[in-house]
Amino acid sequence: MIVYSFDPLRDPRWTELLEGHPRASIFHTPGWLSALRRTYEYEPVAFTTSPPNSRLTNGIPFSRIDSWLTGSRLVSVAFADHCQPLVREPDECVDLLRQLPQVCSRANYGYLELRVLNSHVPGLEERAGLANSESFAYHELDLQPDLEMLFRGLHPSCMQRKIRRAEREGLTYEAGKSDEMLKQFYSLLLLTRRRHGLPPQPFAWFRNLRDCLGDAFKIHVASNNRRPVASILTLRHKNALVYKYGCSDTRFHAMGGMPFLFWRAIQNAKALGLDKFDLGRSDADDHGLIAFKNHLGGTRSLLNYYRYPHKPGPVISRRSPLSSRICSYLPDFLLKAAGDLLYRHIG
Repeated sequence: MIVYSFDPLRDPRWTELLEGHPRASIFHTPGWLSALRRTYEYEPVAFTTSPPNSRLTNGIPFSRIDSWLTGSRLVSVAFADHCQPLVREPDECVDLLRQLPQVCSRANYGYLELRVLNSHVPGLEERAGLANSESFAYHELDLQPDLEMLFRGLHPSCMQRKIRRAEREGLTYEAGKSDEMLKQFYSLLLLTRRRHGLPPQPFAWFRNLRDCLGDAFKIHVASNNRRPVASILTLRHKNALVYKYGCSDTRFHAMGGMPFLFWRAIQNAKALGLDKFDLGRSDADDHGLIAFKNHLGGTRSLLNYYRYPHKPGPVISRRSPLSSRICSYLPDFLLKAAGDLLYRHIG
């Protein structure tokens, strides 16, 4: 079997495949891949068994990461929670994946990584020669029931009561993608990342996401007396709303800003006719975030990352007592500079 490579940003067949494939997500789109290239200089490449100038029937996109700090590798795709191989049947996926290690070796990449959501390929590790490198909790909320039923599906005390509290407190809600809203979101993100002992992603990443994804990008902000207290960033693709980032000011947590924002996002998604809310991945040991998503009524499943060959991934993004202490003392400009420097090497 011959495997062909192509640039998904230049080949119009890629967009045609995304439009017709049921497992295509926002992370496959030219918008996401363009934002990665603008921000981090990751060049996209996709592999397929379809010859050039023929209709594209399958494909797996990757980000090419070349880092002096963390090595060179192919990741499908960088900073995405998940990215399904776009194939017609499991055997086609296995056949394609079996050829990629040779591609990886020829180009001197240290490893390739796949981020597979709800794998439809039984025995993927054994059949394709991949190793399970990490596992996460993944949540998805079915938006097909009516709003009354969706509200009843929220946890009574952890969600319903807090949403009512937010309404009593007079929290206001705004959604959009203006420069001002982007700044509000980033200010809260800086607080949240410092609290977690991590530097923030570069501001340019969020600006480029907005510019490359257009109307699919939205920031939601909850404010108290015009002061932003919580914010989430969502993306939209076809029939799905995708939660990607969230941040808040702990001084106002009692007001219920985050439950309030998720409920407003659900209402907006229903108004647009969307039928699922992708709540994203959670680290297996992040029990608070997993509980929050459970309380939204989301269905939990397993999200696996696979590598060939199996190698430990970059550890820069991991929390540690040392990084937490450093981040807690750094002034804002240095914390931002650390994020600008490090995220290029994480992917």
